[in-house]
Amino acid sequence: MLRTRTKSADKGTKPGRIHAVLTTLGSEIAQDIFAVGEALPPEHDLEIRFGVGRGVVREAIKTLAAKGLVSVRPRHGTHVRPRRDWSLLDRDVLTWLAGSREPDRELLLAIQEVRLIIEPAAAALAAERATKTDRQRINAALVAMETSHDQASATAADKAFHLAILDATHNPVLQGFRGAIDTILSAVFLVAVGTAGWFEDNLPNHAIAARAIDEGNARKARAAMEQVLGYTQFKLSKRTTAKSRKPAAKAKGKRNAA
Repeated sequence: MLRTRTKSADKGTKPGRIHAVLTTLGSEIAQDIFAVGEALPPEHDLEIRFGVGRGVVREAIKTLAAKGLVSVRPRHGTHVRPRRDWSLLDRDVLTWLAGSREPDRELLLAIQEVRLIIEPAAAALAAERATKTDRQRINAALVAMETSHDQASATAADKAFHLAILDATHNPVLQGFRGAIDTILSAVFLVAVGTAGWFEDNLPNHAIAARAIDEGNARKARAAMEQVLGYTQFKLSKRTTAKSRKPAAKAKGKRNAA
Protein backbone atom coordinates (compact mmCIF):
# COMPACT_ATOMS: atom_id res chain seq x y z
CA MET A 1 0.00 0.00 0.00
CA LEU A 2 1.40 3.37 -1.04
CA ARG A 3 1.62 5.88 1.81
CA THR A 4 2.25 9.59 1.35
CA ARG A 5 5.51 10.91 2.69
CA THR A 6 5.21 13.53 5.42
CA LYS A 7 6.65 16.68 3.84
CA SER A 8 7.41 18.44 7.11
CA ALA A 9 9.12 15.48 8.75
CA ASP A 10 12.59 16.51 7.59
CA LYS A 11 12.21 20.09 8.82
CA GLY A 12 12.73 21.73 12.19
CA THR A 13 14.34 20.37 15.31
CA LYS A 14 14.95 16.73 16.09
CA PRO A 15 12.03 16.63 18.60
CA GLY A 16 9.86 18.10 15.87
CA ARG A 17 10.93 15.42 13.41
CA ILE A 18 10.33 12.69 15.98
CA HIS A 19 6.86 14.07 16.66
CA ALA A 20 6.02 14.14 12.94
CA VAL A 21 7.04 10.51 12.46
CA LEU A 22 5.32 9.45 15.68
CA THR A 23 2.06 11.21 14.81
CA THR A 24 1.91 9.83 11.29
CA LEU A 25 2.67 6.23 12.28
CA GLY A 26 0.43 6.41 15.35
CA SER A 27 -2.48 7.69 13.27
CA GLU A 28 -1.97 5.02 10.62
CA ILE A 29 -1.94 2.28 13.25
CA ALA A 30 -5.02 3.70 14.98
CA GLN A 31 -6.90 3.93 11.66
CA ASP A 32 -5.96 0.32 10.74
CA ILE A 33 -3.74 1.30 7.83
CA PHE A 34 -1.28 -0.94 9.64
CA ALA A 35 -3.41 -3.82 10.92
CA VAL A 36 -2.96 -5.75 14.14
CA GLY A 37 -0.08 -8.18 13.74
CA GLU A 38 1.29 -6.42 10.67
CA ALA A 39 4.94 -5.45 10.60
CA LEU A 40 5.91 -1.82 10.15
CA PRO A 41 8.35 -1.15 7.30
CA PRO A 42 12.03 -1.65 8.13
CA GLU A 43 13.90 1.27 9.68
CA HIS A 44 15.71 2.04 6.44
CA ASP A 45 12.42 2.33 4.54
CA LEU A 46 10.99 4.65 7.20
CA GLU A 47 14.12 6.79 7.07
CA ILE A 48 13.64 7.22 3.33
CA ARG A 49 9.91 7.81 3.58
CA PHE A 50 10.20 10.54 6.21
CA GLY A 51 13.59 11.91 5.19
CA VAL A 52 15.04 11.49 8.69
CA GLY A 53 17.91 9.69 10.36
CA ARG A 54 17.84 6.32 12.10
CA GLY A 55 17.82 7.96 15.54
CA VAL A 56 14.57 9.81 14.77
CA VAL A 57 12.85 6.65 13.55
CA ARG A 58 14.01 4.66 16.56
CA GLU A 59 12.80 7.30 19.02
CA ALA A 60 9.39 7.38 17.35
CA ILE A 61 9.13 3.57 17.43
CA LYS A 62 10.27 3.55 21.06
CA THR A 63 7.45 5.95 21.96
CA LEU A 64 4.88 3.86 20.07
CA ALA A 65 6.08 0.82 22.00
CA ALA A 66 5.78 2.70 25.31
CA LYS A 67 2.16 3.53 24.44
CA GLY A 68 1.49 -0.15 23.76
CA LEU A 69 0.83 0.17 20.02
CA VAL A 70 3.76 -1.92 18.80
CA SER A 71 6.13 -4.60 19.97
CA VAL A 72 9.79 -4.53 18.98
CA ARG A 73 11.79 -7.74 18.79
CA PRO A 74 15.36 -8.00 17.47
CA ARG A 75 15.48 -9.73 14.08
CA HIS A 76 11.67 -9.99 14.04
CA GLY A 77 10.87 -6.35 13.37
CA THR A 78 8.18 -4.06 14.76
CA HIS A 79 4.61 -5.38 14.84
CA VAL A 80 1.28 -3.78 15.71
CA ARG A 81 -0.17 -5.05 18.99
CA PRO A 82 -3.87 -5.77 19.68
CA ARG A 83 -5.89 -2.74 20.75
CA ARG A 84 -6.44 -4.21 24.21
CA ASP A 85 -2.72 -3.63 24.85
CA TRP A 86 -2.80 0.06 23.88
CA SER A 87 -2.72 2.83 26.46
CA LEU A 88 -6.22 3.98 25.56
CA LEU A 89 -6.26 6.84 28.08
CA ASP A 90 -3.08 8.27 26.61
CA ARG A 91 -3.84 11.65 25.05
CA ASP A 92 -1.92 10.91 21.84
CA VAL A 93 -3.56 7.51 21.41
CA LEU A 94 -7.05 8.94 21.90
CA THR A 95 -6.28 11.72 19.42
CA TRP A 96 -5.07 9.21 16.83
CA LEU A 97 -8.15 7.06 17.33
CA ALA A 98 -10.42 10.05 16.87
CA GLY A 99 -8.49 11.20 13.81
CA SER A 100 -10.40 13.15 11.19
CA ARG A 101 -13.31 10.75 11.08
CA GLU A 102 -16.12 10.13 13.54
CA PRO A 103 -14.77 7.97 16.38
CA ASP A 104 -15.88 4.39 16.99
CA ARG A 105 -19.00 4.61 19.16
CA GLU A 106 -18.26 1.29 20.87
CA LEU A 107 -14.94 2.72 22.01
CA LEU A 108 -16.67 5.90 23.18
CA LEU A 109 -19.18 3.85 25.16
CA ALA A 110 -16.31 1.98 26.83
CA ILE A 111 -14.62 5.28 27.62
CA GLN A 112 -17.87 6.63 29.06
CA GLU A 113 -17.93 3.66 31.44
CA VAL A 114 -14.49 4.72 32.67
CA ARG A 115 -15.72 8.31 33.09
CA LEU A 116 -18.62 6.97 35.16
CA ILE A 117 -16.07 5.40 37.50
CA ILE A 118 -13.80 8.45 37.75
CA GLU A 119 -15.85 11.64 37.45
CA PRO A 120 -18.65 11.06 40.00
CA ALA A 121 -16.00 10.26 42.62
CA ALA A 122 -14.10 13.36 41.54
CA ALA A 123 -17.24 15.48 41.97
CA ALA A 124 -17.72 14.11 45.48
CA LEU A 125 -14.13 14.94 46.39
CA ALA A 126 -14.51 18.39 44.85
CA ALA A 127 -17.52 19.00 47.09
CA GLU A 128 -15.35 18.22 50.10
CA ARG A 129 -12.15 19.97 49.03
CA ALA A 130 -12.94 22.78 46.58
CA THR A 131 -11.53 26.17 47.49
CA LYS A 132 -13.33 29.41 46.80
CA THR A 133 -11.29 29.80 43.63
CA ASP A 134 -12.17 26.26 42.53
CA ARG A 135 -15.88 26.91 43.00
CA GLN A 136 -15.62 30.15 41.07
CA ARG A 137 -13.99 28.32 38.14
CA ILE A 138 -16.67 25.63 38.13
CA ASN A 139 -19.49 28.16 38.26
CA ALA A 140 -17.88 30.36 35.61
CA ALA A 141 -17.69 27.36 33.30
CA LEU A 142 -21.35 26.60 33.98
CA VAL A 143 -22.35 30.18 33.14
CA ALA A 144 -20.30 29.95 29.94
CA MET A 145 -22.16 26.76 29.04
CA GLU A 146 -25.52 28.40 29.69
CA THR A 147 -24.66 31.45 27.57
CA SER A 148 -22.74 29.69 24.79
CA HIS A 149 -23.87 30.73 21.32
CA ASP A 150 -22.11 28.25 19.05
CA GLN A 151 -20.47 24.83 18.94
CA ALA A 152 -16.97 26.09 19.71
CA SER A 153 -17.94 28.10 22.80
CA ALA A 154 -20.20 25.31 24.08
CA THR A 155 -17.44 22.74 23.70
CA ALA A 156 -14.84 24.93 25.41
CA ALA A 157 -17.17 25.70 28.33
CA ASP A 158 -18.18 22.06 28.83
CA LYS A 159 -14.54 20.97 28.86
CA ALA A 160 -13.67 23.73 31.33
CA PHE A 161 -16.48 22.56 33.64
CA HIS A 162 -15.29 18.95 33.83
CA LEU A 163 -11.61 19.85 34.08
CA ALA A 164 -12.28 22.41 36.84
CA ILE A 165 -13.96 19.68 38.88
CA LEU A 166 -10.96 17.37 38.43
CA ASP A 167 -8.67 20.19 39.57
CA ALA A 168 -10.89 20.84 42.59
CA THR A 169 -10.19 17.34 43.93
CA HIS A 170 -6.62 18.43 44.69
CA ASN A 171 -5.66 14.83 43.99
CA PRO A 172 -2.64 14.72 41.65
CA VAL A 173 -3.53 11.27 40.31
CA LEU A 174 -7.06 12.33 39.36
CA GLN A 175 -5.66 15.56 37.91
CA GLY A 176 -3.45 13.34 35.76
CA PHE A 177 -6.59 12.38 33.83
CA ARG A 178 -7.03 15.98 32.58
CA GLY A 179 -5.46 15.33 29.20
CA ALA A 180 -7.44 12.13 28.67
CA ILE A 181 -10.75 13.73 29.70
CA ASP A 182 -10.07 16.73 27.44
CA THR A 183 -9.45 14.47 24.45
CA ILE A 184 -12.37 12.18 25.33
CA LEU A 185 -14.73 15.15 25.43
CA SER A 186 -13.55 16.27 21.99
CA ALA A 187 -14.35 12.82 20.61
CA VAL A 188 -17.75 12.72 22.35
CA PHE A 189 -18.64 16.17 20.99
CA LEU A 190 -17.81 15.01 17.47
CA VAL A 191 -20.44 12.28 17.77
CA ALA A 192 -22.88 14.53 19.67
CA VAL A 193 -23.17 17.17 16.96
CA GLY A 194 -26.61 16.97 15.41
CA THR A 195 -28.24 15.12 18.32
CA ALA A 196 -31.32 17.07 19.30
CA GLY A 197 -31.42 18.26 22.90
CA TRP A 198 -28.03 16.83 23.82
CA PHE A 199 -26.70 20.08 25.23
CA GLU A 200 -29.82 21.80 26.54
CA ASP A 201 -31.33 18.71 28.18
CA ASN A 202 -28.16 17.93 30.10
CA LEU A 203 -27.49 21.47 31.33
CA PRO A 204 -29.70 21.07 34.46
CA ASN A 205 -27.64 18.07 35.56
CA HIS A 206 -24.46 20.13 35.26
CA ALA A 207 -26.08 22.91 37.30
CA ILE A 208 -27.10 20.49 40.06
CA ALA A 209 -23.53 19.16 40.23
CA ALA A 210 -22.10 22.68 40.49
CA ARG A 211 -24.61 23.62 43.20
CA ALA A 212 -23.83 20.48 45.20
CA ILE A 213 -20.11 21.27 45.08
CA ASP A 214 -20.92 24.82 46.22
CA GLU A 215 -22.89 23.39 49.14
CA GLY A 216 -20.18 20.87 50.03
CA ASN A 217 -22.65 18.02 49.52
CA ALA A 218 -20.51 15.11 48.31
CA ARG A 219 -23.37 12.63 47.97
CA LYS A 220 -25.45 15.02 45.88
CA ALA A 221 -22.44 15.97 43.74
CA ARG A 222 -21.68 12.33 42.99
CA ALA A 223 -25.30 11.60 42.06
CA ALA A 224 -25.53 14.68 39.83
CA MET A 225 -22.36 13.77 37.94
CA GLU A 226 -23.71 10.24 37.48
CA GLN A 227 -26.76 11.85 35.88
CA VAL A 228 -24.58 14.00 33.61
CA LEU A 229 -22.61 11.02 32.36
CA GLY A 230 -25.54 8.65 32.33
CA TYR A 231 -27.39 10.98 29.99
CA THR A 232 -24.35 11.10 27.68
CA GLN A 233 -24.08 7.30 27.80
CA PHE A 234 -27.76 7.01 26.85
CA LYS A 235 -27.41 9.40 23.92
CA LEU A 236 -24.31 7.63 22.61
CA SER A 237 -26.10 4.31 22.84
CA LYS A 238 -29.09 5.68 20.94
CA ARG A 239 -26.85 7.10 18.22
CA THR A 240 -25.16 3.70 17.90
CA THR A 241 -28.52 2.01 17.46
CA ALA A 242 -29.69 4.64 14.99
CA LYS A 243 -26.56 4.29 12.89
CA SER A 244 -27.12 0.55 12.59
CA ARG A 245 -30.56 1.23 11.09
CA LYS A 246 -29.81 4.13 8.77
CA PRO A 247 -27.09 6.70 8.00
CA ALA A 248 -26.93 9.57 10.46
CA ALA A 249 -28.34 12.82 9.11
CA LYS A 250 -26.01 15.77 8.79
CA ALA A 251 -26.71 18.78 10.94
CA LYS A 252 -25.05 22.10 11.60
CA GLY A 253 -25.05 24.56 14.45
CA LYS A 254 -26.19 22.13 17.19
CA ARG A 255 -24.69 22.25 20.67
CA ASN A 256 -23.98 19.42 23.03
CA ALA A 257 -23.10 18.79 26.65
CA ALA A 258 -21.19 15.87 28.04
